Order: sequence, then structure tokens, then C-alpha cells
Amino acid sequence: MNRSAWWSLIASSVSCFSVHALQNVEWPEQFPFKDEDFQRFDETSDSLFYEAPRFVTHIDDAAIAALTKYYSEVFPPSNTPGVSILDMCSSWVSHFPKGYKQERVVGMGMNEEELKRNPVLTEYVVQDLNLKPKLPFEDNSFDVITNVVSVDYLTKPLDVFKEMCRILKPGGLAIMSFSNRCFWTKAISIWTSTGDTDHALIVGSYFHYAGGFEPPQAVDISPNPGRSDPMYIVYSRKLSTA
Repeated sequence: MNRSAWWSLIASSVSCFSVHALQNVEWPEQFPFKDEDFQRFDETSDSLFYEAPRFVTHIDDAAIAALTKYYSEVFPPSNTPGVSILDMCSSWVSHFPKGYKQERVVGMGMNEEELKRNPVLTEYVVQDLNLKPKLPFEDNSFDVITNVVSVDYLTKPLDVFKEMCRILKPGGLAIMSFSNRCFWTKAISIWTSTGDTDHALIVGSYFHYAGGFEPPQAVDISPNPGRSDPMYIVYSRKLSTA
């Protein structure tokens, strides 16, 4: 089945986000997207785009509260010995529960001034994942990886997700959250040309084709549909045998 036929079969029948988007998906044998799907309207240097710090939030307060509540339900308890968390594509806030702490919380982002301001981080790394998708961490290092409203900017997502699998501990949790807001000129074309359920399928495909993950799941945590920013989660765990 070619990409167009597959996409039409599993996505076109649903006009809004569905938590069932990733249930019983018959994935093609090969990754169904092409290089042009990961191009952006603005292909200038991402380092230049993110050079100036942006001390703003990119989703509204209700969506932030919904994400924080979700984290509180799925994160390991605060101050659990040996727990490490990586906040990928991080900035000056991570939206973790108030007072949440672990021995190691690493932020990886594009702007050092933003990362320095983030109070939850114990350390940070400045890195452009679109230029260097290799993650500078040892195998089986992290219990949780988060990514808030930034998965749509990854131009080498399979490389990044394979690296995520490598550095997660067996059974480790990866949480990709997204809304319908983004920097449109920097988001990949397959994202800007599709809708919310399609986005769940796109992120789910990253987990599936990266390998080493359990079947991905979708969750709608939108707090006030139609009245505030929507908020969606696609998550998976590293296979215990990976």
C-alpha cells in the first residue's frame, strides 16, 4: 500500500482528534513519509531563529494546567532515588508539578538563557537536534523523556526517537505533548498540512518505526474544548527487552 492510500485509509475518516487514532493501526512495512515531508517554510538556521530568548509560554494557562496534572499522574514520585528525567526541546519552564524534584532533571534546548532560567533543571545541554540528533547521554540513563509542543519541529524524527529509545531505561516512558499552536514557518510540512488526529498518527509512527517501543497510545487532555488551547499526548514505553 502506498503512502497516499494508507494515509487516506486511517486518517481521512476522522475530522477531529480521537484517542482511538493509534488503536489497531496497520502500519506500512516501510516508514511512509518522504524527505520533503520534513521540510519547513523557513529553512534558515534554527540557531538564528532561537537566538533571542522567549520568556513566554506557547500554550494557554488551561492547557498548561492540564499538562501539569497529567505529569502528576504519570511521573515517578518526587525525590525518588535514582530517577532521571530528560526534558527535550526545553526552555525556561517545563510545566512539571509544583515543587517536583528529582536528583537529575536535564533540559535540552536551543537557548541557553532560557535553560538557565528553568528552576526544575539540575543541568542543561544546548543542542540543535535537527543538526545533531545524537543525544549526549549513556544508554539506559533516563526514566522519563518529555517534549512539550516541539515534536513538530524535528526534521530527523526517526534518528531522535531511536536515540530516545537508546537512552531510556527499559520500561522508561516517553511523553510527546502537542497542541494546535506552533511557529508555522519552522514546523515540518507534514504537520502544517494536516490536523490533530493526523498529528497523533505522525508521532505514533515515529515510535513505531524507531523500534524498541511498546505500541504508542494517544490521550486527549484538552481542558476546555473550543474555549482554550487543545492539548494532546502521544506516549510509549521502551520495551523491557529492548
